[in-house]
Amino acid sequence: MRLKDRVVIVTGGASGIGKSISIKAANEGARVVVADIRETPLEGGQNTVDAILMAGGISTYMNTDVTNDNDVKKLISNTVKKYGFLDVIINNAAAHGRAALLETTEDEWDRVMAVGAKGMFFGCKYAIEQMLKQNSRQGSEVRGRIVNISSQHGMIRAPNDFAYGVSKACAVYMTRQIAGDYAKFGIVCNAVAPGKILTGKTGAAISPEAISYSEDRTPWPRLGRSEDVASAVIFFASDEASFITGENLMVDGGWMAN
Repeated sequence: MRLKDRVVIVTGGASGIGKSISIKAANEGARVVVADIRETPLEGGQNTVDAILMAGGISTYMNTDVTNDNDVKKLISNTVKKYGFLDVIINNAAAHGRAALLETTEDEWDRVMAVGAKGMFFGCKYAIEQMLKQNSRQGSEVRGRIVNISSQHGMIRAPNDFAYGVSKACAVYMTRQIAGDYAKFGIVCNAVAPGKILTGKTGAAISPEAISYSEDRTPWPRLGRSEDVASAVIFFASDEASFITGENLMVDGGWMAN
């Protein structure tokens, strides 16, 4: 119960990695706000909030478009109204493109960057705005925590997904800048960078060619699972990570070491 009674927001919490993070946070005792534009998981199955409630946890869904400034403001304020505090925000929402530089249209660029860069900017900004208004929890030296979901593709090329790679590079930079600027105020900011993670979604990302490429690049004898990422996120969200800030932790089965 490392997050007992902590209030945690997970953007993009309805599906994939976000769903696993939300469920694991609830299992660790958190009150979880699932912020997404949809309640139904993209990969199918039970809604995140329903899964948490059925397991005896505490959770609520808040319809949120992270690209909308007012939506994110309302997400933060409504969370504090409901639970009285904001301990952690996990900026997980992201969007993919499907093109290299010359084939990337302005529309694709704007759509991907709106979610992955601007949406993360809004999440960090309004979370910190709230965290600066609150004192640290009793027994903790931290006022609030931010965990951004980056990617190995924020540091190496994202094949045929130029806009996505740039958006994830933004996530890595934002994490370091925020960590340095706000550590003196008791705010911790880290990132988790997944490698190839199988979430149950379909499409080009799990084509035979994509899977073969990922298996060849990953030293560990399997590809990643959403739960692998969730475990790293919960560590950063907990008091175990108070003297770690500004880090971008690879959860990639050794891909970047290979």
